[in-house]
Amino acid sequence: MRMKRIPNILLITLFLIGINVANAQKLLDSLVLAQSPIYESLEEALKEPEKVYRLHLKKQKLTEFPKDILKLTNLQELDLTKNKLKEIPEEISQLTNLQTLNLSKNQLELLPSSIGQLKNLKVLIVNQNELVGLPNTIGDLENLKYLDLWSNNISYWPEQLANLKNLKTMDLRVIMINTEKQNYIQSLLPNTKIYFSPDCKCGG
Repeated sequence: MRMKRIPNILLITLFLIGINVANAQKLLDSLVLAQSPIYESLEEALKEPEKVYRLHLKKQKLTEFPKDILKLTNLQELDLTKNKLKEIPEEISQLTNLQTLNLSKNQLELLPSSIGQLKNLKVLIVNQNELVGLPNTIGDLENLKYLDLWSNNISYWPEQLANLKNLKTMDLRVIMINTEKQNYIQSLLPNTKIYFSPDCKCGG
């Protein structure tokens, strides 16, 4: 008996589903991820890049984002705290499996607009930097649950923050924000617990 030919559109659909399933299988749940080994040397991590889920490069006096990190395609937790980074490249969007990104205690003034492409990101920590604003694409982080912006110079709050439907907690302490602006931010995220410092009695 002659078999019917499967339509091309169906083949393409099945192919795409297969890709999505494969990508989903790469993500570790929080418990398994927490038990995964932490690599503290990029050189060591690059010896077996497919096995690296957690990379911590703290206090390494980094002045530039090491582009070799992008070779760690399964990376799900990246900690670059206490360095001297002034910018994060747009290419960070290549780390599509990232669940946690910690950039605290650097010298960042802006986040790349491509950060919104990190669809699996759940935790974003950028405290104690020099951020002056947030990219509009911050609202594309549909799975983000925790956002720490403590101690920055942020004066621009995009309305796209309202798209962070899964955001549980946001820390905005030690940022100059008056009551009017605090109310505006809270109105964008009515279901999010937001920590503010007292009214700065300022215009911003």
